[in-house]
Amino acid sequence: MTQQPLARSRFRLAVEAREFLVTAEVMPPKGSDASHTVEMARQLKDWVHAVNVTDGSRAVLRMSPVATSAILLQHGIEPICQIACRDRNAIGIQGDLMGAHALGIRNILALTGDPIKAGDHPKAKSVFELESVRLLKLIKKLNSGTDFNDNPLTDSPTDLFPGAAVDPQLKSWSGLKSRFERKLEAGAEFFQSQMICDFDRLDKFMNEIASGTDKPILAGIFLLKSAKNAAFINRCVPGVHISDETIARLAEAKHPLREGMKIAAEQVQHARSICHGVHMMAVRREDLIPEILDMAGVSALTPQEAKIAV
Repeated sequence: MTQQPLARSRFRLAVEAREFLVTAEVMPPKGSDASHTVEMARQLKDWVHAVNVTDGSRAVLRMSPVATSAILLQHGIEPICQIACRDRNAIGIQGDLMGAHALGIRNILALTGDPIKAGDHPKAKSVFELESVRLLKLIKKLNSGTDFNDNPLTDSPTDLFPGAAVDPQLKSWSGLKSRFERKLEAGAEFFQSQMICDFDRLDKFMNEIASGTDKPILAGIFLLKSAKNAAFINRCVPGVHISDETIARLAEAKHPLREGMKIAAEQVQHARSICHGVHMMAVRREDLIPEILDMAGVSALTPQEAKIAV
């Protein structure tokens, strides 16, 4: 039987229509019960074009992102499945990508992956046969009907929609430019940024590096829950510097979490004037993302927009 092509996903359609894009992140479960992950994603469904499913973020053990993404699809929630190169060789990655396509998953975020020593299995062995640019090139090959070694896929090509990460706050401007251009050339169709603290730097990136492409850039917006949380991120997350002013604002607030929501909403508004969308991150409080978006003046999707096409 000839495989029939599937309709484009709502995220891909929104990218092609140049809409202001909204995505958000959820963590797979650490165990076999995905009900909490599904519930968090369900609360996001009417507000975001797709929900990112992380792949062993910070090298902490979680359920397979492919399995979690398939579960979300079963509940009518469109995923962006993150695939990191840390834990799989080229054979394993290709198997997962073909399996993802067969399960109806279309959006893939290609990542190199966090170092093993950062996580809960520091004695595990890293693989890193590929990194994010080579992974993007591999996805392009699978979409064209060949494998890593240029052999034909005898049972149909994939039709994956690949994206990549970008960090406009990288210290090396030339390194940022080179890496971004290599990812573009390798086939990235969209970019989601790391947590943005310096919006002047983001604006400079958009004007000096990303201005020549029509691929959308989504600014990473992180919900800070308290001054202690912000200080922890400054201490433990490389490349991130939350200002003393923001930390003081959280410390002086009567309700720090509400103040963090206000800060995130202000950042969403700022991002709307600079780039093509936002990627929302609210670890363990994903349920607050719809309210943050509403505070920022970002409306819920219409029923037609919220309908998955795949």
